[in-house]
Amino acid sequence: MNNTNFQTADLSDLHPNDLNCVSPIFKSFGKKTSFWGEITTLKLFEDNSLVRKQLETNGRGKVLVVDGGGSLRCALVGDRLAQLAIDNQWEGIVVYGSIRDSKIINTMNVAIKALNTCPIKSIKRNIGEENISVKFAGIQFIPGNFIYADEDGILVSDKKLLKND
Repeated sequence: MNNTNFQTADLSDLHPNDLNCVSPIFKSFGKKTSFWGEITTLKLFEDNSLVRKQLETNGRGKVLVVDGGGSLRCALVGDRLAQLAIDNQWEGIVVYGSIRDSKIINTMNVAIKALNTCPIKSIKRNIGEENISVKFAGIQFIPGNFIYADEDGILVSDKKLLKND
């Protein structure tokens, strides 16, 4: 299996002892339906300053995992940040929180998993932590580990199970 041709169900069957399944609480946004890559993490609360900063960097082969504390009171990603993710080749984004501009994002070649949508923008205080282990949805997300996601769900492994194109 390669970067663009995999299904989490098949991956789970092939590597049952190497994967953990994230609780199925996320909705999918964007036209890109599957993604995988090395985990990069952020931990923040209702402040997306670090999300922008991270998405401005080269994301090739990486998935940004944002622990937003599960807040549904404001959005941590919108269409402008989704475009940054595309421009900088991020494989995907997982947001334990909300996004906005979902109608536009759903027309973009980006993959985002988030809890829900909210039209309110976040505050900007540059407060948060980068590249630390975070835990939500029953899983520990550790920088340097790998995430695999598609329409069926999200899997996490400490091993790289697929080859890059």
